[in-house]
Amino acid sequence: MRYGFIPDGGLSPAMRPIIGVPAERAGGETRVAMVPPTAKRLLDRGLDVCVQAGAGARSDWADAAYRAVGCTVLEDRETVFDRADVIVQVRTLGADGVDTLDPYREGQIVVGLLGPYAIENDVLERLADRRVSAFALELIPRSSRAQSMDVLTSMASVAGYKAAVMAAEALPKLFPMQMTAAGTVRPAEVFVVGAGVAGLQAIATAKRLGGSVQAYDVRPEVREEVESLGADFVELGLETEDTTDAGGYARARDEDFYRRQREEMAAVVADVDVLITAAAVPGRPAPELVSAAMVEGMAPGSVVVDLGAEGGGNCEPTVPGETVEHAGVTVVGETNLPATVHGTASQLFSNNVANFLTALLVDGELVVDTADEVVDATLLTHEGTVRNALRRDQEGAT
Repeated sequence: MRYGFIPDGGLSPAMRPIIGVPAERAGGETRVAMVPPTAKRLLDRGLDVCVQAGAGARSDWADAAYRAVGCTVLEDRETVFDRADVIVQVRTLGADGVDTLDPYREGQIVVGLLGPYAIENDVLERLADRRVSAFALELIPRSSRAQSMDVLTSMASVAGYKAAVMAAEALPKLFPMQMTAAGTVRPAEVFVVGAGVAGLQAIATAKRLGGSVQAYDVRPEVREEVESLGADFVELGLETEDTTDAGGYARARDEDFYRRQREEMAAVVADVDVLITAAAVPGRPAPELVSAAMVEGMAPGSVVVDLGAEGGGNCEPTVPGETVEHAGVTVVGETNLPATVHGTASQLFSNNVANFLTALLVDGELVVDTADEVVDATLLTHEGTVRNALRRDQEGAT
């Protein structure tokens, strides 16, 4: 499918593809899918951008900033959907927790975090009936070409950073070592479980804050990355063959493996001040890596930050969306950490989306080419059909 225009002015402005940016509906969502500097890049490429009034307010972008770069600001949500050829959203469909379907119109393109593993089949059918082309950015392939579009990696990096910062704020002691006239303050002991993008960023941030950091991952090949950040790699002596899938993610394991893993980790967890867990399996509940008994073995005042909370939690005491106390230990179950760093998160998300849209531009036209590997991987519905079975059999950890 082609959305054609002539960037040199051969068609009237009304014929230029219009990118629509509605305000986010999901509760607690502070990010915006397109920030003004990135919108200007698209405008310079010959696209138009219309934005719902107030869409950027929670990310500290005023309507005036959008107007200043050439965007059109529209007062109501429905007009954005009515005018735009492409709708860009941070969270919608299965990802936003909202029951009502946005008023996507015939032939529209939708790009964002769509929650492909949670989206209801009837929603997909309704999108197909409207001939909507829906792109789920959660399904961006791990490839060199797609790196600049990889929203999950961008957001995981933000989440890993914020996890370490939140832990430092909640811990009733300093992270760095200090030698004072009143005595020596030993550095906080930090243990990060899961060395994917979020885990590695948590390690790097905890080290910069002055913590003494250890990390564990079932994939032995990440040891070098962990140690390059100045952390110690913990070996548990568990079988680690065939632990990585083709995309570089850790494979989901059976319950017996997780049970033995918990037994081996218990002694390490008992001696740390901060535990950050970062294991998630797309389309499946987060693996339970830390039992309530393990948390109870930590010293009072210790902190757990569970980056798997959105999938139910890596830690048994985790309550998704809440911060609770368990046996004197603070357990943070925030499910949308990127939204707590809305400025940077919105900028990165917006850049990923703009890079994705730019990749669809061919000779001055927006082209949905299903032979393209990135398009094929992310496209849920197109030209009246549901063409992606939600990837429920996909394994991996982020």
